[in-house]
Amino acid sequence: MCVYLLLAFLKCQSKLKKSMQQILRLLQLNLFEKRDLMALLRGDPMRDKRFNINQMALL
Repeated sequence: MCVYLLLAFLKCQSKLKKSMQQILRLLQLNLFEKRDLMALLRGDPMRDKRFNINQMALL
């Protein structure tokens, strides 16, 4: 019930047109990605991660 209330609050604050089920699925699919929550819900493309040039790459 707590998750449902948090999702309802998030939907109300962001004025999204997505259903609760769509928001929940989106969050489940991106659970381990470090992204801005509002950018994820809006559907913004993921920013390109630049590798640190001072760090040795594993091959």
